Amino acid sequence: MTECEEVSSPHASFELRSTRNATSPGHVTRLLHLVVVCLLAASSAALANPCQFESQGEGRVAAIVDARSMRLDDGREIRLAGIEPTATTKQALTSLLIGRNVTLRSADDAPDRYGRQGALVFFGGSDSPVQAMLLAQGDAIVSAEIADKDCAAALMASEAAARRQKMGSWADPSAIKNTESPDDILAEIGRFAVVEGKVLSVRQAGATTYLNFGRSWTRGFAVTISKRTLAAFEGAGISLKSLENRRIRVRGWVEGNTGPRIDVRLVGQVELLGANEPAGVRP
Repeated sequence: MTECEEVSSPHASFELRSTRNATSPGHVTRLLHLVVVCLLAASSAALANPCQFESQGEGRVAAIVDARSMRLDDGREIRLAGIEPTATTKQALTSLLIGRNVTLRSADDAPDRYGRQGALVFFGGSDSPVQAMLLAQGDAIVSAEIADKDCAAALMASEAAARRQKMGSWADPSAIKNTESPDDILAEIGRFAVVEGKVLSVRQAGATTYLNFGRSWTRGFAVTISKRTLAAFEGAGISLKSLENRRIRVRGWVEGNTGPRIDVRLVGQVELLGANEPAGVRP
């Protein structure tokens, strides 16, 4: 049996989950490396090192600040681009990165409003970023902020593999919210959520297009898309009207008072699903 076959077995998945609280970071890191290499090989073999953006410097990780950022020993604070955290992200980052030398890659080095530099983080000569490792283990969710098509697809493939194997946060049946239960989505206000369901109607009101998933617009879940975002969907070959009666998966920050809403600003926040298929990305 090859290493990839061993990693994909149910026994290996159990062993990996059981080592999260172990005292051997090296063992956890080795298993994480195996998982991400094998899963990415299986799900995105056609993509050759897709996230190799320009290097934005190197450093040694001194501290994990929170579930989405770390501090280097030279004082720089780095925000991990491309992902949203789950309950286990900070613990996973601590196991993976404390004391490690890393390379930062991104399309630009402009800091966010908190002074953090957003980047994909690489270590140990790996061709895959730490973000892909977290996603492959179910320790993070794709944020859809990465604009590069190939890199975004590779990150989404890592998440999709974790969903299929019910790794990490995806082991929870409620990890993906159902549009037929709007109250469950409403309970996630102020949080980043992944929601699936069938679009019942597509309506435009002023400068906003609404994808409605419920027959009652005051209580049902809806996706809002502003006029300034329409060009991006058209550029991707997606007509919003064509989404009517289609099953989609949408991700974003939940808001709303009566009915829950997600405001879509990036094409990557929306995935088309097959009639019976809950996992994976369609081009």
